[in-house]
Amino acid sequence: MTNNFETIVLDTTGEVGILTINRPAKLNALNIQVHRELKACLTELQNSKLKGLILIGEGEKAFIAGADIAEMKPMASGEAQAFAELGQQVTLLMESLPFPTIAAVNGFALGGGFEMAMSCDFIFASKNAVFGLPEVKLGLIPGFGGTQRLARIVGERRAKELMFSGRNVTSEEAKSLGIILEVFEDKAKLLEGCQNWFKLANANSNYAIARAKETLRDGIEKSLVEGLAVEAKAFGNIFQTEQMIEGTTAFVEKRKANFK
Repeated sequence: MTNNFETIVLDTTGEVGILTINRPAKLNALNIQVHRELKACLTELQNSKLKGLILIGEGEKAFIAGADIAEMKPMASGEAQAFAELGQQVTLLMESLPFPTIAAVNGFALGGGFEMAMSCDFIFASKNAVFGLPEVKLGLIPGFGGTQRLARIVGERRAKELMFSGRNVTSEEAKSLGIILEVFEDKAKLLEGCQNWFKLANANSNYAIARAKETLRDGIEKSLVEGLAVEAKAFGNIFQTEQMIEGTTAFVEKRKANFK
């Protein structure tokens, strides 16, 4: 796995990888280089044997404070669109990884940082986490998927309220809105909580988890009838696979499954 990056660090020593945005002096703000390195990294991870990935930010102040405004400010319209499209490619790659992903948010997750977090399967956060889409305060709109993903999570009206006001959201409110799943005391407890969740998930069939994730993604924007057809086909395709045979055999034999 390539790891000769300057703005990100990928640790794949365990079953669960840790991907760190590493620009603490800039509060891990997303610039073109970060996006290009993330795109290269996540493209490689599509075929990884990892069973999970945790996305974090370096330091104690921010997960990702947003896009790099100093780099964005002089962009012409076409350059800005290309920047947004690059960020969207990155978030789509994150969503399409064949294993569960958790954004471990400590500190600020604003603008592009919030958008990156929403592209993960789950968001866990520490008590000091702060979320928001403040782009309207800068005369901008979200560009890395925020206008689309937030509404799918919290509903159209609440998404409008958060985007139009540009206000910050605490970890407690974010949990009440369904944006995050769990809140932890600090960053250390947050990372421990992520690892504990993966211990639970990784006792199961990683092949089945990948197919469940794929099926949900393929069917969620379709009608119910179309989505059910996607599910039925995927359900049939998973039969007689190695892990299906092991899981069902273990159940019948009343033993713990050994998924390889």
